[in-house]
Amino acid sequence: MLMRKVPVFVPASPWGLRLPQKFLFLLFLSGLVTLCFGALFLLPNSSRLKRLFLAPRTQQPGLEVVAEVAGHPLAREQESPPNPAPAVPAPGEEDASSQANARRRKGWLRRTHPTGTREMATAARSSGSAALRPQEPSIPFSFDFHAFQSRLRHPVLGTRADESKEPQSLVRAQREKIKEMMQFAWQSYKRYAMGKNELRPLTKDGYEGSMFGGLSGATIIDSLDTLYLMQLQDEFQEAKAWVEENFHLNVSGEASLFEVNIRYIGGLLSAFYLTGEEVFRIKAIKLGEKLLPAFNTPTGIPKGVVNFKSSNRSWGWAMAGSSSILAEFGSLHLEFLHLTELSGNQVFAEKVRNIRKVLRKIDKPFGLYPNFLSPVSGNWMQHHVSVGGLGDSFYEYLIKSWLMSAKTDVEAKDMYYEALEAIETHLLNVSPGGLTYIAEWRGGILDHKMGHLACFSGGMIALGAEDAKEEKRARYRELAAQITKTCHESYARSDTKLGPEAFWFNSGREAVATQLSESYYILRPEVVESYMYLWRQTHDPIYREWGWEVVTALEKYCRTEAGFSGIQDVYSSIPNHDNKQQTFFLAETLKYLYLLFSEDDVLSLEDWVFNTEAHPLPVNHSDSPGRGGGQL
Repeated sequence: MLMRKVPVFVPASPWGLRLPQKFLFLLFLSGLVTLCFGALFLLPNSSRLKRLFLAPRTQQPGLEVVAEVAGHPLAREQESPPNPAPAVPAPGEEDASSQANARRRKGWLRRTHPTGTREMATAARSSGSAALRPQEPSIPFSFDFHAFQSRLRHPVLGTRADESKEPQSLVRAQREKIKEMMQFAWQSYKRYAMGKNELRPLTKDGYEGSMFGGLSGATIIDSLDTLYLMQLQDEFQEAKAWVEENFHLNVSGEASLFEVNIRYIGGLLSAFYLTGEEVFRIKAIKLGEKLLPAFNTPTGIPKGVVNFKSSNRSWGWAMAGSSSILAEFGSLHLEFLHLTELSGNQVFAEKVRNIRKVLRKIDKPFGLYPNFLSPVSGNWMQHHVSVGGLGDSFYEYLIKSWLMSAKTDVEAKDMYYEALEAIETHLLNVSPGGLTYIAEWRGGILDHKMGHLACFSGGMIALGAEDAKEEKRARYRELAAQITKTCHESYARSDTKLGPEAFWFNSGREAVATQLSESYYILRPEVVESYMYLWRQTHDPIYREWGWEVVTALEKYCRTEAGFSGIQDVYSSIPNHDNKQQTFFLAETLKYLYLLFSEDDVLSLEDWVFNTEAHPLPVNHSDSPGRGGGQL
């Protein structure tokens, strides 16, 4: 008892605390630990802390896919790689056994479905692009580029790929001249405007414009396949390096859905198919995903303008924002099917197939397709029909969808020939001077004019003549030749031998512009495009003669000290330049001229179709038209 009264003999804790105090301290400490671990497991965004405390598990599915892309130069951009959504089974492939059969087919594009830890990848998509939940798996996608190449029926650059071994000839000299023009246009752009969208050759600077929503380098991406085709290897590597290091997609402006698709998406897709370089595939898919919000309409018909940051709308002049334009929403099919083929993401193909569905259901006046459609109601907004601007490439993409599918897309074929018959019945005319032209139709009243943009139609009709009804084939070949002749006349009747933006057939004047506002030439390609197709169909030397006239005129009137420029009046022999080297001059005009003077197996039409910006996309030579992919 003495010991309890004397404090010095009372046992103490190691921290100098009495027993009750020690009990209270331990109680507090246990509560703190419980609170911390509860926060660790219950609060959001705690995955990093969990990795500090939890034992490592088997690698999450798909992480190696991300790692592979992370090693790619694209990782410098702080952009996640494209992550395809789970493939939706094609009709007739709903059950597991049919899916297995689909994988065993000898397809044009070979998909790999690995097992184990490489079976699925996890990703979250941005809004408007068929978003996946963060935990939802997606199937890794593999493209067998060598298998794709083996299915091509001709070498991409033809059997005479080594031009140094080709005998000297007039045609080779002409082709070399066109190549020099391309090299000059590229070097001028590189010197004065590298990274900008277009070159202004008179002021020797670059121009961004407002069509691309903050995207840059339009000339670079539009030029990739032309540089490759002409074997300008150093220039191609310069362009590729820029895409790898400087082509950023984190932009937030308003862009034309149509222009971004045909120039950027088309250019990147063709560059990938020509080279197999992953940078082009990845960029194309990610940019395609940024276009998907434009389709968020009641009908699924996309608006003409996509806001990369938020909403979407149509061009202000297109019926006060209430209409979408036929040539724009109708010229997505080729590129979007290839985006599905290269990503495994069915959303791209579904979007353009829905457009077809809407167009098939809606009534067409006299079988014609008006230029303006409401994306809200799905009704035509006015009855203006044109095979030129506002309508043109819609018809082109129908016949090319048929060809790109290796002639399995019967719906596209039927739509094309039905539309062509309506055009022939209601729009086709012959002038008093014997010139065949396609007029414009406004509610039953004809405007007797053709736009330069409509001059592609000669080549289109020639391209589709072979698959027309037998009794129509000769007629369509002749019609193609006659329309192309009319477009040549619009060139031949000007002082510069270059064609105006539009030309009329009235008041005794034929194939000429009637006002200054239609007399300009902006380096457009449509006439030489038709020359190229007619040459390959007929080998009539007149088309090469006419093509060389264009080369001569371009050199004389459009070449400046620092690039090529459009001119404001084709009827003046003293050129007044517009100070703009259009991207499509490098993508289309020079490419079609080069092909006009090349062998037929260079970018053979058996293997390739050209999008409306002249970017070659491959024909599906698969033996399995029922694949679960894009079914090109």
